[in-house]
Amino acid sequence: MIETLLGLVVALLVVALTTVVGRWAGIAAPILMVAVGVGGSFLPMFDDFVLDPEWILLGILPPLLYSAAVSMPAMHFRREFGAIAGLSVFLVIGTALALGLFFMIVIPDLGFAWGVALGAIVSPTDAVATSIIKRTPVSKRVIAILEGESLLNDATALVLLRTAIAAAAASFSFWGAVGTFAYAVVVAVLIGGFLGWLNLTVRRRATDPTVNTVLSFTVPFLAAIPAELLGASGLVAAVVAGIITGVGGPRVFSARNRLSDAQNWRTVELVLEGLVFLFMGLQLTTIISDVQAAHAGVAPALLIAAGAWLLTVVVRAGYVAPLLALLSLSARRVRRLQPRLETIAQRLESEEGEKKLVAAFARRGRTVSRDTVRRFGPRVTRGLADIRYFQEAPLGWREGALVVWAGMRGAITLAAAQTLPEDTPQRSVLILVAFGVAVLSLVGQGSSVAAMVTVLTPAGAQEETRQREREERRHILELLRESAAIVPAVETTGRRGPLPDLRDRKRSPSGGHRRAAPRASRRPRQRHLRRRRARSRAGCHRCGADRDRTALGPRLTSI
Repeated sequence: MIETLLGLVVALLVVALTTVVGRWAGIAAPILMVAVGVGGSFLPMFDDFVLDPEWILLGILPPLLYSAAVSMPAMHFRREFGAIAGLSVFLVIGTALALGLFFMIVIPDLGFAWGVALGAIVSPTDAVATSIIKRTPVSKRVIAILEGESLLNDATALVLLRTAIAAAAASFSFWGAVGTFAYAVVVAVLIGGFLGWLNLTVRRRATDPTVNTVLSFTVPFLAAIPAELLGASGLVAAVVAGIITGVGGPRVFSARNRLSDAQNWRTVELVLEGLVFLFMGLQLTTIISDVQAAHAGVAPALLIAAGAWLLTVVVRAGYVAPLLALLSLSARRVRRLQPRLETIAQRLESEEGEKKLVAAFARRGRTVSRDTVRRFGPRVTRGLADIRYFQEAPLGWREGALVVWAGMRGAITLAAAQTLPEDTPQRSVLILVAFGVAVLSLVGQGSSVAAMVTVLTPAGAQEETRQREREERRHILELLRESAAIVPAVETTGRRGPLPDLRDRKRSPSGGHRRAAPRASRRPRQRHLRRRRARSRAGCHRCGADRDRTALGPRLTSI
């Protein structure tokens, strides 16, 4: 017991120390933690260190993916969903098939099915490893694509792994594989969606920030464990619960609860990420010992890992290049709608313009009310913001190169490899190959991605981006001040105790129910707020800030 506690204390100290040293030396902390773990694996106490892969797949990854999904801007996820879906499904399948053929050729007596199984293990990018790119001044579109891909591609890889193992047992069915994948995703989405809604419903009644944060720690496990028990993807369920919580949290949770969540979850992320990479390094000697015990060569396995890593980069580059061309074509097609949407937006700013829009619909044989036209306004505003977002942050060859190089493998690759059945041909060699690919990807790509960002960033682009973000923050603050000036002041004369909760619109300062203002007197103010909110959403798109997270108005519907 004392040895276990001492080990955990030492691990926490190592995580803290490597984080500080990494920032001081300009080296990504995950790389240092893997190096420390590899060095520690040669100590006698870690000769037989093996971590149950279930601890990674169900104990560490769900909270990490949940936290990343909560903090990911929902608007960015929606805008880049096409690219994210392609990278999460088609690229994973294509990489697994290419690697399956490669492994079948270079590893003796390994069939295509087992090669695809190992390819599925190696193909997904890791959300924890991808966090390295977030520390560099790279385009927010690149970060959104990489983060969204790493959140969703695990489900594709794990389902493909199960399918390949079944195929190796001569029970493969294409439509059965498609049905298994659909079942795993759909059930996970339903469970994650329900847990996300339940999370918002329950925690909105927990006013104590400490209790609220403790409840948030249970959400990823409550989503992942039932999904896994039903044969679905627990990681996808945790991600969906996180996305729903991230979208609805700013409207449901108080500012004090959100601050408590953010501070505590940052600590949890630091600890879990550090432990993932430490455990990854500590298993090196055990993996090598298993390979030697099986009378297989370590050096050939590492050469195979190097070739597989290079192939993953080549396949990824071959997929990203046409993807960027399709995204550019789609952006040009959507840009043609901009003049028409701008005209509609201008008309919606005045009552006379609203009447003209109603008349225009009438001329086309459609009878609509002015209320219907007003409800159409947020969709127009969102459409304009999307168009300007794509115009001002295009994805060129520089961004494409970063998307290719920043797709790193990590702990999930090693954890998935250790789930291979015991009767897998040359199982120890396959695990070492997966470990080698993950380490090469993490060290090789992770240590050079910052330099690559510096080389590919045009001169003055970073300063221009920082200046634009400062202007956007100043613009948002001005909108908040103007909106606050419109809200009636709360009468506090002669009152003792804390101010009333302003979110409770049905309560008066004295605690009783207040009488609603006459409808006629509320209309001018509501119209003024509605127009100002629409202008704020359309004007604050440049910095990539998620308008869904502000208190300036309800979330816009999709265009």
